[in-house]
Amino acid sequence: MNKVILMGRLTRDPEMKQTPTGISVCGFSVAVNRRFRDKQTGEYGADFINCRAWRQTAEFICKYFKKGDMIAGVGSIQTGSYEKDGQKVYTTDVIINEAYFTGGKSAGKSEQDPDRDEFMPTEEDIPFM
Repeated sequence: MNKVILMGRLTRDPEMKQTPTGISVCGFSVAVNRRFRDKQTGEYGADFINCRAWRQTAEFICKYFKKGDMIAGVGSIQTGSYEKDGQKVYTTDVIINEAYFTGGKSAGKSEQDPDRDEFMPTEEDIPFM
C-alpha cells in the first residue's frame, strides 16, 4: 500500500504548468513539522516535501493556496530519476490526489495580499470537519 497523508505549510506559491496535451500540473513544497525534538538542539525540526498535483486538484490548489498557507493532502509517493551532467539524479515526490483547507495563517483577505478576496471556507462551511 502506498498512501501518504501530509499537513503543513506551503513553502512557496504553487506553480501551475500545462503538459503539451493541456493537462494541468501543479508543483509545490510543504513544510511538515516533526513530532520530536532534536537531541542536540532541543528544537523541533521540519521536513520539506516536494508535491505535485494533476488536473482539477492542481487547479484547486493553485487557485486557493499560496505560500505560508496550511494545507492537508492525501496521495502517494512516487520516485523517479533523470540524468544531469552525466550523473543520475533521484527524485521523490508526493502525488497529491486530495487537498483540504486546514485553517492557519490566512483566510480570505490578508495584510500581505489585500487583493486576495477569493472565498475561503471556515470550519462551519465544511460539513466533514
